[in-house]
Amino acid sequence: MSASERALELTRAAAQAAADKLAHDIVAFDVTEQLVITDVFLIASAPNDRQVRSIVDAVQKRLLELGAKVVRREGEREGRWVLLDYAEIVVHVQHDEDRAFYALERLWSDCPTVSLPDTGRPAPRAPGGAGADDPGDASA
Repeated sequence: MSASERALELTRAAAQAAADKLAHDIVAFDVTEQLVITDVFLIASAPNDRQVRSIVDAVQKRLLELGAKVVRREGEREGRWVLLDYAEIVVHVQHDEDRAFYALERLWSDCPTVSLPDTGRPAPRAPGGAGADDPGDASA
């Protein structure tokens, strides 16, 4: 079983909204074979707390336009690692330092990646080397 069409639609919209707010190292994993609670994990990074919050706001706005309502939200006050749970997808927006430390990509590396829209901008690599293999490919 793989991610639903709705989950893929939401994932791509969230990724584009994050990229529009200059998120980098955006990656999505199809976790349907590993978890029953969601189809996709989307992970994005930002260099500071303020930008993390801006990305979160943009993702929420875009997904609300598509009729998706957040089921659970965590970490907004601190602005270092914000989790947005939409049931079909879970969005993680992390400060670069937290992204490098927790390395969620390594936890889910055995899951297939989801093709994301090309943002047309090279994505800077997070400290510690976290992120896509090709820093110029935001669709990893």
